[in-house]
Amino acid sequence: MPHPAPLSSFRVRPRFEQFVTAPPEAVHATLVEGLTASDAGLVVKPFPGFIGIHLPDTERRDWSPRLFLSVDAAADGRTRIEGIYGPEIEIWSVFLYGYLITGLLGTFSGIYGAVQVLLDDTPWALYVTGTMAILAGVLYLAAQLGQKLGAWQTIRLHQAYTAAAAKVTSAG
Repeated sequence: MPHPAPLSSFRVRPRFEQFVTAPPEAVHATLVEGLTASDAGLVVKPFPGFIGIHLPDTERRDWSPRLFLSVDAAADGRTRIEGIYGPEIEIWSVFLYGYLITGLLGTFSGIYGAVQVLLDDTPWALYVTGTMAILAGVLYLAAQLGQKLGAWQTIRLHQAYTAAAAKVTSAG
């Protein structure tokens, strides 16, 4: 059985992993078959070694999660299934670029502010650093809020995965 997934956690993108004894190709095929056959109405997008599970467009909101499953061969002959919950790509990219911008501007303004302090100049750049830290905190809180709003949808995704994984463990 898979370990319980951190369906709601302080991580921005909760994840889990499970090891099974079947070969990766069989695990991938069984998971796709089980997820597609389930009556959950989820959109399953299989790729080699990878499965994307999305909610139907009619139920999707800005905070709706999706589950990406990576199916890889492990060193000990088993198959490793890693699941990562996160927002859809459009929303995820907003957070990615938000963190990049606040991180870069915060770092460079912090360096410039330290130089201003060393030169006995007015360290106005440290205000930019503080503002970027606050914005990064707001981004993190927004991610946590989205996780809480999408908790029931995350549970739905995880239940569909658990049902499909049970077929993998019983077949393997």
